[in-house]
Amino acid sequence: MSLTGTPFLYTLVALALVAVVLPLVVWSRIRGPRALRALARILMLLFAQGTAVALVFVLVNNQNMLYDNWGDLLGTSDHVEQAADLGPDGTGGIALDKLPPVRQSFAPALGPGMGSAGGVRVTHLTGRVSGVHAEVYVWLPPQYDQPAYRNHKFPVVELLPGYPGSARAWFRTMDAHEQLLPLMRSGRVAPFILVAPRTNLLPGVDTGCANIPGKANADTWLSVDVPRMVMDNFRAQSAPEGWSVAGYSAGGHCATKLAVAHPDRYRAAVSMSGYNDPKAERAALTAKSPALRRANDPYLLLRKAPTPPPVALYLSGQPHDGYEAAMALKQAAKPPTSVDVVFVPRGAGGHTMALWKPQVVPAFEWLTRQLPVTPRVPSSADSTRAALASGSASPATAARRP
Repeated sequence: MSLTGTPFLYTLVALALVAVVLPLVVWSRIRGPRALRALARILMLLFAQGTAVALVFVLVNNQNMLYDNWGDLLGTSDHVEQAADLGPDGTGGIALDKLPPVRQSFAPALGPGMGSAGGVRVTHLTGRVSGVHAEVYVWLPPQYDQPAYRNHKFPVVELLPGYPGSARAWFRTMDAHEQLLPLMRSGRVAPFILVAPRTNLLPGVDTGCANIPGKANADTWLSVDVPRMVMDNFRAQSAPEGWSVAGYSAGGHCATKLAVAHPDRYRAAVSMSGYNDPKAERAALTAKSPALRRANDPYLLLRKAPTPPPVALYLSGQPHDGYEAAMALKQAAKPPTSVDVVFVPRGAGGHTMALWKPQVVPAFEWLTRQLPVTPRVPSSADSTRAALASGSASPATAARRP
């Protein structure tokens, strides 16, 4: 039975009801020695507490998509076949343009929200360079199958969840495809292909989206294997001009780091409540040594870059939850690197999906403006939201918005 499936949730609801009714019915009817009666009553109380805790956990997990399946929850899910040392560029000296195309079969993704807005599809990809094997979710914009666009190549946004987190969260909890569908139809947002690869690759730890020989080549999985598969199977624009990466929390850290480290693979990045120093996530492998921390800190990468990378960054955060890290990157950036910072007041919510979900539309409006050719934005667009999306709103202004 799926951890995030409706049958499991309904089963827990039924068990919780039984746990409440059972003591009311049999509490005074239990017969036998006093010790046996006490044991039976204690077991009923433990059963009630256990089902209540399990039900609350499942509701929270389904809302935030922290654990995708039983393997993720129990720490038995391993998606790394090998983790060879692939060198500084993460390719291991492989001539990527010489590799034959990756042809994948896709199936409709199952679960709440996955079938809406045209439906999300999923495939299981074995990364030929990274040694990672895992699922990748893809959503196609409404224009993709229209005859007028049959020769058109579409821009792509790679979507990264936090840790722990499921790639499905962008569709199931954030409702990204449902929010963006009408805006893509109206031309307010460009018709992006949305790609959400698994980032939880090892049991019980966060890879930090990094290449760590002997552990996991998560960077190569995200920035090489997944993009090549998408370009081989869909009419996707080539990197870096047509590619962006977006994430929240640990995924926001990854998005910024990938874009700054690989300006030849990404042109823009969105980070919601992200951080710079990997030690912000205690479970991150990249926080285990000073060398790994330095090599995967986007602030240090930006400061030490021989040439400022030609990437655009959209960074949003609250005080002590992403805002200071964003401002540090803005101060370190030099042209052609551009950084737009959005201050989010504390009253907007905490470090949860409720904070990030409303930011999807402004972030994608900003991503649309980073493309070489952008659709016309309707004059009725909300000026306050546009100011926030561009980073031109001040903390004081943001705090006053409704």
